[in-house]
Amino acid sequence: MTARRYTFAPLMAMHYAPPQLLQLAAHAGVWGVGLRLLPTVPGALHYPLMRQPEQLRETLACIRDLGIAVFDLELIRIGPELRVDDYLGVFEVGQQLGAQVINVIGDDPDPSRLAASYAALCDAAAPFGLSCDIEPMPWSAVPDVATAHRVIAAVQRPNVGVLVDALHFGRSASTLADVAALPREWIHYGQVCDGTLPGPATREGLIHDARCERLLPGEGDIDLRGLFAQLPTDVPVNIEVPNDKRAPVMGYEAWAKAAVAATRAVIEAPAGPDPE
Repeated sequence: MTARRYTFAPLMAMHYAPPQLLQLAAHAGVWGVGLRLLPTVPGALHYPLMRQPEQLRETLACIRDLGIAVFDLELIRIGPELRVDDYLGVFEVGQQLGAQVINVIGDDPDPSRLAASYAALCDAAAPFGLSCDIEPMPWSAVPDVATAHRVIAAVQRPNVGVLVDALHFGRSASTLADVAALPREWIHYGQVCDGTLPGPATREGLIHDARCERLLPGEGDIDLRGLFAQLPTDVPVNIEVPNDKRAPVMGYEAWAKAAVAATRAVIEAPAGPDPE
């Protein structure tokens, strides 16, 4: 059986600069991290290493000294006004960091324009060794796995991908059959956390829960074992369990270690006997 590789999402400690996040990963014993180089919304916290040469040098030194990989970058939002050239600096820094994936959110309500923008983004990222992985989110224009499948199939680029986030999977119309139907070459990593089902009834509530109040794997209602049984075991599992109430009280290193332990307990647990 292939040993699982685990990474930390930036939201595990969003106030940590990239070198700190790499150190957190080393202390918690995970293989890699993702870095947020672009804001999720205007003014949101992020670390634009493409405009911070000193911090970029420090980050590259940490990668070398700690042996922790930078696997993915966050994030590009495909809206109606997307200009691909605006992201060339991100791609260049991603290549320096050794990143393999950039997280993409489909946020254009026009399906044909969304597909065209996504194709252009994939073409621009390809020379830098990056795939562009769409993350379905219930409040976005790509709300579920089946919709992501249709968008990606229409584009037909070698560096397309889909990122299945456990929380968004559980709170959308996505099914295990939808995940199983994804071509293997589209899946480069998956995101794990837990949450209650059904989730909040409003868009605002869903967003707040996703950014601030996720649960440790095994604490909620999502079928994590069923979900990760559909994903390849040789792709990284990105641990994304931000909790603005519990993590500061426990301490971010203790919270990170608890998240790793909970993830392993759920994903790596041997299958039990079928219930009678």
